[in-house]
Amino acid sequence: MNRTHTYDEMYASLGQARAHCRSFDRWLQEQPHAAMASRREQAELNFRRLGITFAVYGDQDKDGSGTERLIPFDLIPRIVPAQEWQRLQAGLVQRVQALNRFIHDIYHEQEIIRAGLVPREQIEGNAQFRPEMKGVAVPGGVYAHIAGIDIVRAPVPGGAGEAEYFVLEDNLRVPSGVSYMLEDRKMMMRLFPELFSLNRVAPVAHYPDLLLETLRGVCPAHTTEPTVVLLTPGMYNSAYFEHAFLAQQMGMELVEGQDLFVRNDFVYMRTTQGPKRVDVIYRRVDDDFLDPSAFRPDSTLGCPGLLRACQKGHVALCNAIGTGVADDKSIYPYVPAMIEFYLGQRPILSNVPTFQGRKPEDLAYILAHLEELVVKEVHGAGGYGMLIGPAATRAEIENFRQALLKRPDNYIAQPTLSLSSCPTFVEQGIAPRHVDLRPFVLSGKVVQMVPGGLTRVALKEGSLVVNSSQGGGTKDTWVMEN
Repeated sequence: MNRTHTYDEMYASLGQARAHCRSFDRWLQEQPHAAMASRREQAELNFRRLGITFAVYGDQDKDGSGTERLIPFDLIPRIVPAQEWQRLQAGLVQRVQALNRFIHDIYHEQEIIRAGLVPREQIEGNAQFRPEMKGVAVPGGVYAHIAGIDIVRAPVPGGAGEAEYFVLEDNLRVPSGVSYMLEDRKMMMRLFPELFSLNRVAPVAHYPDLLLETLRGVCPAHTTEPTVVLLTPGMYNSAYFEHAFLAQQMGMELVEGQDLFVRNDFVYMRTTQGPKRVDVIYRRVDDDFLDPSAFRPDSTLGCPGLLRACQKGHVALCNAIGTGVADDKSIYPYVPAMIEFYLGQRPILSNVPTFQGRKPEDLAYILAHLEELVVKEVHGAGGYGMLIGPAATRAEIENFRQALLKRPDNYIAQPTLSLSSCPTFVEQGIAPRHVDLRPFVLSGKVVQMVPGGLTRVALKEGSLVVNSSQGGGTKDTWVMEN
């Protein structure tokens, strides 16, 4: 798998639209550039009015709050045929089920460690492993209630132009981006209502209903009318818009740590009518900051006593404390083995081939091929802490070489995939840009998801980095109905 050629999501060879894109392509060919540019300006204005921004840290204001930016929105959707989505969905459900089984196992029987499939030090030496959760029964045995799985498509070697979906990353701690999926669809329906008459596009607007159903479904057994809240780090968090948006969509209270307190190992919310017991917390705060009495004592974002309330089974946290051990990049290479071990099934979706710096033979290969590989920190996120070999300078490669030699266990490496591209409306007109896809998988009493996800697009020509923090944008994702 290398960058020999790029698979275009909309057009086959000789510029012919793929079968599931033909209706849209006919419409697109009729649109004047000026009209499309005007619609893009209208979209940007509407997004600004709604406050759909994110904070970029490191590009900070004097108060340290970060710079607010608009995530660029592209007018041309990514279109997925129904049959293709069915296979993707089956693979995602399978993967998330195995990951939940894995997290439960490592905090209980540790059968996968005893079987020799995952090294003990990979688990217990992991910064995201929480010994405090060992033996704790979480409601329904579900740890990752909300998972955002990053999918890429790349050409198959010798595949005559065909491409395959690969899982690039599992996001199980506090996955973000679903609000952009929902707002992108609303924007497309507002700007181009005729397209939804011409094309049978599967809906995504019911995601908040599914999420609320998932959250309510893991409530401790004492009540049939649970109180569910969304815990946010506050307005300076980069995803605060999403926190407020989802709380409003689900009709629940948006709270900060100071709005909660624990008494007798039960969690309460401060209200104008007095304390109200909380049953389920959809938390968008990392483990380290959740409970200053158990984790970081300097945290002002969490609530003292929250861990103990979870341990006693008096409150459900979604996602559960300790879930992050399964989305660490050092654990990612073992997920196919998890699927076979826990489910007795062959993985439907493949991993990207991955070299682990902790393995001497892999490290030797990485060091010898740095200019060809993508090297990532195992705890990195947002496109930071990574080297894209083919695009790096000699100095950048040498800096990474020294970092690898100093802490080889802190890195993995993968081939530089030629991510699939999708037509994108840029200043010069319509041009291909690389994309990935983040579907959102919900696990409660059942595993369910809406058809589609967040398509992220690298707006810079030739760039493979789609992260919004690195200048990427988003597209609407259409799953076509049969």
